[in-house]
Amino acid sequence: MANESDTTSLDDLISPLVAEALFVASETSIMRGLVRNFTMPMRSGKILQVPKYPTVTAAALSEATDLDNTAVSTSKSDLTVVENGIMTTLTDLSRDASESDVVQDLGKLFGEAIARKMDRDLTALFSGFSQSVGNDGDDLTIATLQQAATKLKAAGVPGPYYGVFNPEQTHALKSTLTNTFVNPNAGVLQNEAMREGFIGRILGIDIFETSNVVEDSATAYSGAVFAQDALGLAMMKDIAIETQRDASIRGTELVATATYAVGELHDSYGVDVKTSASGL
Repeated sequence: MANESDTTSLDDLISPLVAEALFVASETSIMRGLVRNFTMPMRSGKILQVPKYPTVTAAALSEATDLDNTAVSTSKSDLTVVENGIMTTLTDLSRDASESDVVQDLGKLFGEAIARKMDRDLTALFSGFSQSVGNDGDDLTIATLQQAATKLKAAGVPGPYYGVFNPEQTHALKSTLTNTFVNPNAGVLQNEAMREGFIGRILGIDIFETSNVVEDSATAYSGAVFAQDALGLAMMKDIAIETQRDASIRGTELVATATYAVGELHDSYGVDVKTSASGL
């Protein structure tokens, strides 16, 4: 029995436990609100095919002249769902002796774990963008952000644009920019969790920081500047919690799972931003 967390009938706790985990996961994840979200119905297969349409061009017309047909050939992105989960064992003694709210504590732990996994799955896609700016040995600078934004604008990518980086990447930027960022409470970013990860707007890019952007190597990070349709998140099953009683140890196994898929939708809608991993 792995991960025994030495902490009423647990059946009575499941509904509030799930509610707490869902709330914490939605409030903790930064990436979930920045990418295109889809819902996958149950029994619809493991792969969601997202159609991609090309850019088409309108032209001036001559009176009484037939229009030429514009062929629209679609491609697709495949998002494949996988299960993600965490299990802990809550002993009767720990549950009965706990002075804290067991439901809130475990819901928070499970929600944070799922949110962290989801964000890391999405930020791991940054290095897959074909477009890239910066170098492994460089700090994150205004010039680097401007290069990334320029690539998106030159490709006709509609905004808004988001930048997501590890705190070590943004440290150097914040050290040199004390007055450039706008008030994080302004605009449409009113959600509390979004404000916690949102550190400001520069060059029209909403900048977020999260430790869930992990190192590519011992010396480099890959953050990114992107538009919402760069990446996709398809949820088949949000957080679900099941229990199984183990009378021999006087405890109950709690299993939290979430089934979802992540993937790149439009490669040209994102720019990999490479910087040094030693920004402190």
